[in-house]
Amino acid sequence: MDAVTVEIVRNGLIAVTEEMKTNLMRTAYNLIIYEALDFTVGLFTAEGDTISIGLGLPMFIRGMSETVKAKIRHFGLDNIHPGDILVTNDAYTTGSHLNHFTFTQPVFHEGQLIGFTCCMAHWLDVGGTLGQITTDIYSEGIQIPIVKYRRGEVVNQDLVDIIAMNVRLPERALGDLRAQITAITTGERRYLELVQRYGWPAVQGAIAQIMDHSEALARANTVTIPDGVYEAESFMDDDGLEVGKRVPIRVKVTVTGDEMEIDLSDVSRQVRGFYNSGFTTGIACAQVAYKCLTTPTDYPVNDGSFRPLKVIMPMGTVVSAERPFPMRVWMTFPMTVIDTIFKALAPAIPQRAIAGHHADLVFPNIHGISPADGKLFIVGIGPLGGGWGAKHNEDGVSATVCINDGDTHNSPSEQLEAKYPILVESYRLRTDSGGAGRQRGGLGAEMVVQALSPFSVTTRIDRVHCKPWGIHGGHDAAGNGMAIRKRGVWDESLPNAKVFNVRLERGDAYKMLSGGGGGFGRPEERDPARVAADVREGYVSAEQAEQVYRVALTAGGQVDADRTATLRHVAA
Repeated sequence: MDAVTVEIVRNGLIAVTEEMKTNLMRTAYNLIIYEALDFTVGLFTAEGDTISIGLGLPMFIRGMSETVKAKIRHFGLDNIHPGDILVTNDAYTTGSHLNHFTFTQPVFHEGQLIGFTCCMAHWLDVGGTLGQITTDIYSEGIQIPIVKYRRGEVVNQDLVDIIAMNVRLPERALGDLRAQITAITTGERRYLELVQRYGWPAVQGAIAQIMDHSEALARANTVTIPDGVYEAESFMDDDGLEVGKRVPIRVKVTVTGDEMEIDLSDVSRQVRGFYNSGFTTGIACAQVAYKCLTTPTDYPVNDGSFRPLKVIMPMGTVVSAERPFPMRVWMTFPMTVIDTIFKALAPAIPQRAIAGHHADLVFPNIHGISPADGKLFIVGIGPLGGGWGAKHNEDGVSATVCINDGDTHNSPSEQLEAKYPILVESYRLRTDSGGAGRQRGGLGAEMVVQALSPFSVTTRIDRVHCKPWGIHGGHDAAGNGMAIRKRGVWDESLPNAKVFNVRLERGDAYKMLSGGGGGFGRPEERDPARVAADVREGYVSAEQAEQVYRVALTAGGQVDADRTATLRHVAA
């Protein structure tokens, strides 16, 4: 294909998935979709391979493709027809929790199946228990196997009625359902317009060339990583049931020429608490890490990027759980798996390494009865955003959403206060939460929310004790945290920041604390002028500046050069 046509098609594919995103956001009913952007949309080949993804959540990078392929296997291509829409929320297919309903529409051109559009989005309510830790999939909500939501142009009303009867807020669930249908039909229409304009042979050839280019780029960057076997380990705090019992995370990365193998065999076995995820998420852990290291700016996101990558992963781990192990908080453990892959490769590629990040959504689910209308409300507030790790040439970013959620946003305080009986008392950066280093880790955040009417709060926070690590001499960051205020008294003694269905009365509050990012390089090597600037901005306290960075400041906040030289000489 000529380069001009390929580039036109490349940008056309991205435009298709971007418009799918926009239409979903404009028509969704719940904040978690239209504000937090907890969804992903995509275009796929007739075989189910990824052509382009409109990112919301990077961790859906594999789940959507494998779900499309599972639908193809289930029905067979002969039983998929124009106008059909296929749906499932099976956690062991998508790799995530039951909240992720996934709708897929085949795209036909002149009677030929040329691809699929797909939308995976988070429904706030899918039934199941509220605010309790679950120990099997059956208590987590309604399960929809792979079925047809629409057969031709006829909607399966029986399915719609079953869904409506099994959720607490049917008008919102069905509103989000219709928004997802809008997204995939938008994708079908725009993809066909692209094909009709340039012809199917040209578009098909361009897609093949785009994937080949992504593969070549990934291989070229893999070659720059020294051959070898690299290993690292970390841990999760616990599974919410056996408090304090660490969940080990061990990874092995083997680089040979232009290929990489990521072995997740020694990741912990599946746990009784609801922190498991399915095998597609386990594969996504490896793929997200690999893309960050090799093709971070290559778009559209497509399967060509992953051809040089092999993933070894047995079934039955926390990132490849089997039925009926619970999956509700599927997103938490995989982030630390990715962090640990980066940690393993840090000694080999210091110029591309990144220290650990806060690796948690750090958000609560609250529910109660609204005093405005007497109806049940359910809302997840967040994600809070926290610190990311430093790199060799720059500080980590602050108050930024974790790697699982990519493009997602936190919920605007003003909108939350307008819709729900809450008051955001404060929302600020946490001084000294970033790991010290030549490059400082990003800062975490603190958010205090007061109840204006009674409600129950649940959190599932991890990485309280496994603090985001520094690399190449950098210090660890502060971990995540949680506290509860009742009758004016704060309780900050929670052993693991996990609380389930804690009732808050009017005037009570909760405090969410997101961790920082680890530092890169020895703190004593940081430019004293930058340390002084950090103190002025409130990122670093004067005490930490002197005790950790070995930088003395004058009363006016300027660097005291003589005292600093003495402090650093003693430290050396």
